[in-house]
Amino acid sequence: MFICVFCSSSLKIDPKYIDLATEVGTEIGKRGHGLVSGGAVVSCMGAVARATRRAGGHTIGVIPQVLVDIEIADTDSDELIVTDDMRHRKGLMDARSDAFLVLPGGIGTLEELFEIWTSRVLGMHEKPLVILDPWGLYDPLRDLVAGMYDQGFTRPGIFDAISWTADVQEAFDLLERPGRELRPSPEELGEATPS
Repeated sequence: MFICVFCSSSLKIDPKYIDLATEVGTEIGKRGHGLVSGGAVVSCMGAVARATRRAGGHTIGVIPQVLVDIEIADTDSDELIVTDDMRHRKGLMDARSDAFLVLPGGIGTLEELFEIWTSRVLGMHEKPLVILDPWGLYDPLRDLVAGMYDQGFTRPGIFDAISWTADVQEAFDLLERPGRELRPSPEELGEATPS
């Protein structure tokens, strides 16, 4: 199984997040899986890739040319795919992945999370999606989405499409479970029901 890890490439974060990424990468390799990442060598993104390779896992990095040009590409990746832009990058990452793991990160990580989460809720894929958040960074996000649900802005399957955990081992157990099919009803899609 290839696990796509969405995480930070920021250089200004607490080292505990780098340690978490290293633990995740080690677990990917130990469990016999491969990694799909954003292809950068810095911060959490680089840490998860290096740890995956050290533990015997195959790594696929997907990175836009603009980031290669500023010399942050993980040239040690088993496969390094260079794209023209961010949209193409995300499409390839999605296509090459069997499951998605979200670590603490910034707005880029959130953007990736929301795209995969939305397509999962819409029934466009059945790949497991897990947020691993040991220190509660995403707690306000969870509350925000719950509030959106309470106000009728999200579909009932919103929380069926994602799992949340603070524990690395539990995250991988969730990723290794087969995805549940989510098919929104015509009413949820705003369509008229057939008579």
